[in-house]
Amino acid sequence: MTAPQIPPKPSAAPALTLPEGLEPQYANLARIAHSPSDIVIDFAHLLPGDPQAKIRSRVVMTPLNAKLLLKALTENLARYEAAFGEIVVPVNPTLADNLFRPFQQPPELPAAE
Repeated sequence: MTAPQIPPKPSAAPALTLPEGLEPQYANLARIAHSPSDIVIDFAHLLPGDPQAKIRSRVVMTPLNAKLLLKALTENLARYEAAFGEIVVPVNPTLADNLFRPFQQPPELPAAE
């Protein structure tokens, strides 16, 4: 009698390959939408004083994968803060107002005498 075959365990993380010429995209704004089967995240770059943000990338994933991404981000941010200190999030009046309000010119400084 032969011993039962044990399937190989999948590796913890798949090997990732970057395509030739892939350019990183900076995003300071994300818009999230969903349907019953998908979560859609549009990453955009909003310039100060410009009311129009340019979408740089769109990621579509299942709700399960979005939840796993949330978990991974939470774990990585905890490690980041352990190494570099707490990330302070503005609290007034709302997070969206702090991050995405239109650019406001700083007040004029009084002239030096």
